[in-house]
Amino acid sequence: MKIFTVGSKSFVTSFQLAGVPGVISDSPQKAFDEIKQLTNDSDVGLVLVSDDIAEPINDQLTQLRAEKSTLVFALPAAGSEKSEVDYRVMLKKILGV
Repeated sequence: MKIFTVGSKSFVTSFQLAGVPGVISDSPQKAFDEIKQLTNDSDVGLVLVSDDIAEPINDQLTQLRAEKSTLVFALPAAGSEKSEVDYRVMLKKILGV
């Protein structure tokens, strides 16, 4: 199964440095369209979305989660008001590693 990220340039780039491909999106609706395409791919098992992009489309993401088997998970974006985030630790928790 593949993992993809969708979000701002800094969010996607930080995961690309760890070998996780992603799609840079500048608007929530554009991001949702990308997420829909990714969830249609049977090889994609997890889509990580920056929370700043996920917040405005949360209802649409909830509907998509109910329809698809692909996990779509929102993570704090770089510079988020949330405390400092270690993406590697968070990804390991999500994957149960």
